[in-house]
Amino acid sequence: MKKFLLLSFFVFCAVFAFSQSKMACCAKPSATQQFAMLASSKDFRMAHKNPLKMHFQSSIGKSITYKTADGKEADAYEFKAKNPTNNYLLVVHEWWGLNDWVKKESEKLYTDLGNVNIIDLDLYDGKVANTRDEAGKLMQAVNDDRAKAIINGAIAYVGPKAHITTIGWCFGGGWSLQTSILAGNQAAGCVMYYGMPEQDVNRLKALHADVLGNFANKDQWINPKVVAKFEADMKAAGKKLTVHQYDADHGFANPSNPIYDSQATKDAYAYTIAFLKPRLR
Repeated sequence: MKKFLLLSFFVFCAVFAFSQSKMACCAKPSATQQFAMLASSKDFRMAHKNPLKMHFQSSIGKSITYKTADGKEADAYEFKAKNPTNNYLLVVHEWWGLNDWVKKESEKLYTDLGNVNIIDLDLYDGKVANTRDEAGKLMQAVNDDRAKAIINGAIAYVGPKAHITTIGWCFGGGWSLQTSILAGNQAAGCVMYYGMPEQDVNRLKALHADVLGNFANKDQWINPKVVAKFEADMKAAGKKLTVHQYDADHGFANPSNPIYDSQATKDAYAYTIAFLKPRLR
């Protein structure tokens, strides 16, 4: 009898473990995981031309580190406001990582927005890609829990009185939205360039900020159909979304990208500044 009970117990444990494993493997991936999974597509990788070489050395920004709740530290690049302010812009890089283009763009935003602190987050923990294959591997290697720890660490770093706006491109476009959600009632505005939208309406309901989306009609992945669903989901969540769509391709706003579209970039940037300025108190 004892042997029978022991055998039954082991069978139960095995079945339970299998069912839990099956549930985990069948769980719907998050929006950020879905975007990362695109890197396994050769078409997606080939659509990203290897970036042109760019060197930028800022006289304003500096590298910093801060603690994260998982017991580690995170790297970032910070532009401190000239005068003390609670205005912050958290910047999330493309799938290439926190490279010189991101820092250069952040310095431009720093100049054009006025008195604001800007922090470039590094979700790759110091790694930067120079080729599309490297970028694909880095993006796929991102762990959602670690990425959220980095973001939450930055939110803790800026403090509870900070008014937080966010911006990101490509991989960072989706994470810009996630950062605004994680910022709770400190969130003041979110800008996302051709990033994967959140598809869980209940999660969107937790958003406290208006969103500006700059998207590309020639984008094969974050295409007009995906954008239309995002608009419908935001409406269902009772949140405000402003969308601008351009006859351009994914990655159009990066001048180190061979498919860079200067006119679309200029137009989207003007809308971005007009959106962010009034939301920085």
